[in-house]
Amino acid sequence: MGGMQWVGRAPLVAAVAEAGALGFLTALTQPSPEELAREISRVRERTDKPFGVNLTILPTMKPPPYAEYRRAIIESGVTIVETAGHRPQEHVEDLKANGVRIIHKCTAVRHAISAEKMGVDCISIDGFECAGHPGEDDIGGLVLIPAAADRLSIPVIASGGIADGRGLVAAMALGAEGANMGTRFLATQECAIHDNVKQRIVEASERDTRLIFRSLKNTARVGRNKVSDEVVEILKRPEAEFADVAHLVAGAKGREVMEQGDLDNGLYWASMAQGLIHDVPTVAELVNRIMTDARAIVGERLPALLRETVSA
Repeated sequence: MGGMQWVGRAPLVAAVAEAGALGFLTALTQPSPEELAREISRVRERTDKPFGVNLTILPTMKPPPYAEYRRAIIESGVTIVETAGHRPQEHVEDLKANGVRIIHKCTAVRHAISAEKMGVDCISIDGFECAGHPGEDDIGGLVLIPAAADRLSIPVIASGGIADGRGLVAAMALGAEGANMGTRFLATQECAIHDNVKQRIVEASERDTRLIFRSLKNTARVGRNKVSDEVVEILKRPEAEFADVAHLVAGAKGREVMEQGDLDNGLYWASMAQGLIHDVPTVAELVNRIMTDARAIVGERLPALLRETVSA
């Protein structure tokens, strides 16, 4: 379970860890480095299994105190960090010097190669199907995953549009060492978002997302609602700027959607994997189902490729 803003909190992360998967707290969901340290402690109260922290670096006018968040991660004894966003060189150097393993999330092979040179331990490669920022190349996982695996010497984790055992097996067949899911974990019982959002994900099809900010060269995939439709229409105008939609896409409004359930009050992140999500299980039920289905595919369906064709 990759890092998700307003979602990666202790109860969900601990449930993912207890189920045998790897969950990530989202550092910037917490209002301060001190609160992040407390949230790390809350996970440890619930599980003794491994978990990590996501640190997303955003090029903002008033950046948060990244170095202090990073120090909170290190001093809390967390040994796995998922970085994403802007160039993470400074963070990689400090984290590595303190024995932390780093998974860097990116959307292009060229960026993955750059991150490998910086010293990250693993790449999470996000295909065009993903929620959040898929980059500007529009390359789906079927091509992007093996392209990354071919060019990198460090492990690759597949991300974007994966929601079940079929996706896990496909990812590994394409050269990945595993799969990273976000949207699928939104629709679980332990995820502390409003039931309206979960039910919308269950009801939605693979077509029910919108790509916003395309004209601004900062493409983002979100769930389709009145707000995302309005943002797309406004930004179709040749003279349109970010300021014209800022009031619609504010992070505080997105948080209200997740917590209060008014689906037309702001944006919510969702990938094309919505079309593969049909229920709201517990995390343990979900992870067990994924592994059971994956093993069945490998044990029953794929062996057909190895059978000799018998002529009549």
